[in-house]
Amino acid sequence: MSRMKLLNGMIASVVLATFSAKAIEADVVVYGGTSAAVTAAVQAKKMGKSVVVISPDKHLGGLSSGGLGWTDSGRTEAIGGLSREFYHRIWQHYQKPEAWKWQKRETYGNRGQGSKALNDKDQTAWAFEPHVAEQVFEDFVAEYKILVDRDEWLDRESGVEMKDGRIVAITTLSGKTYRGKIFIDATYEGDLMAAAGVSYFVGREANSVYGEKWNGIQTEPTERVHQFEGLKVSPYIVPGDPASGLVARVSPEPPGINGEGDKRIQAYCYRLCLTTHSDNRVPFEKPEGYDPAQYEILARVFEAGWKSKLAFKKFDPLPNRKTDKNNYGSFSTDNIGMNYDYPEASYERRSEILKEHETYQRGLFYFMANNPRVPDEVRNSMGRWGLAKDEFADNGNWPHQLYIRESRRMVGEYVMTEHDMLKTRKTPKSVGMGAYPMDSHNTQRYINEDGFLENEGNLFVRTKGPYAIAYGSLVPKKTECRNLLTPTCPSSSHIAFGSIRMEPVFMILGQSAATAACLAIDSEVAVQDVDYGALKTRLVADGQRLTWKVKK
Repeated sequence: MSRMKLLNGMIASVVLATFSAKAIEADVVVYGGTSAAVTAAVQAKKMGKSVVVISPDKHLGGLSSGGLGWTDSGRTEAIGGLSREFYHRIWQHYQKPEAWKWQKRETYGNRGQGSKALNDKDQTAWAFEPHVAEQVFEDFVAEYKILVDRDEWLDRESGVEMKDGRIVAITTLSGKTYRGKIFIDATYEGDLMAAAGVSYFVGREANSVYGEKWNGIQTEPTERVHQFEGLKVSPYIVPGDPASGLVARVSPEPPGINGEGDKRIQAYCYRLCLTTHSDNRVPFEKPEGYDPAQYEILARVFEAGWKSKLAFKKFDPLPNRKTDKNNYGSFSTDNIGMNYDYPEASYERRSEILKEHETYQRGLFYFMANNPRVPDEVRNSMGRWGLAKDEFADNGNWPHQLYIRESRRMVGEYVMTEHDMLKTRKTPKSVGMGAYPMDSHNTQRYINEDGFLENEGNLFVRTKGPYAIAYGSLVPKKTECRNLLTPTCPSSSHIAFGSIRMEPVFMILGQSAATAACLAIDSEVAVQDVDYGALKTRLVADGQRLTWKVKK
């Protein structure tokens, strides 16, 4: 070994030792950079506690600042506290004349957005540009003087120090150590929760586990929007000839038995911020690794008679002539079946999955804008669109956050199920409300008994109005960990999480988790033993909405 390499190694060891010796200490340690992480940190500071946010991401806000500008909210009246303040601050931004660079304010809000547009009556806005959301989160951090360490990744192998059923400290891959009294896992993946030895589940439980109807494999779907809608599309390279092999993005495995459980998870995608404004548009370019064969199914869907106009569904309008592009149809932005190992994968493997999803979606839009097999109406119209030049400027105008619709889900003190959403049982100790339908995207694309393509996993089941979310779903079993809460991977079945997983709810639960954390510190008790009466009183005082009164 050269003297220079040896010297560098010694310096690195000294730096690592310095980080370890000078651990950062706080009452509440929040791991994650999501919207829930920010609201949790703000609430902790509002309650007089010291807090540090350890963010694997450089950008704060997760999906709320990562492209999901068309908020999935359900009844917005059920949203309170810091979550509602976030949407109020968005509304405040769009009251400024300088906020309207690419569009006149009076031309926005009359294109069918309804409550998603600027809601002057209650001073909220539920559709917004990504950079506007990110600035709101940054404003929160600045106003409350919150310490945020960015680009810090938990050492998932040996970075969690436990003693007597409590997390004492966590260490990141850079060597930094953080000590705290209470820890909050506000990641979409649940990495801290898992590393602390807390029970969790990945995939879909069988309906029999919790006595549900909508949880397991769904080979008898009621939702047809993201199905092949009666079109007969062959999965074989030579249509109708199994011996020719399968086209890309088809599973050769049978789908499984209706109602049984599996380890499949609903598809991920990037929520793209697109525009047609020529001065702010970045045309779709051919990505590295582009392979038109990956989109053979889409070409066949068009050839089978899929209505061209459906290709432009879910181009939901945002201010300044932009759109939040979500999945729509049997073959779209959802990268079905390509994420099964993501929840428990290494950081390196996750990076590969992120790159594959990006290549897939970049290629999808390039294909639709250029390939001659795409109908002229679609190809010409798609060519008018492009990435917004003034969004995600440090990432090639591509979102910095993949839509992790589902990952690990804790199995905690109370498991939220469809029974809570459908109100066939009373949910105990409410700490917030959800209101969106139970929404699962497709999990697999397979060959049906007739030899044609079929998608499976998509559901959209409406709840019986806004419903309570139990405090017990935010905390592990007491025998596993006494000082951890998670607002983003709550204890819930697959289909129940399909409703809970919305960004407004994550912000609600982030605030509620931090409130409980602070009360646990004050009372010197485990998070499972926080007095609910005191918790409820503080949540209501801070504007959280815990119950829903049916108007007669």
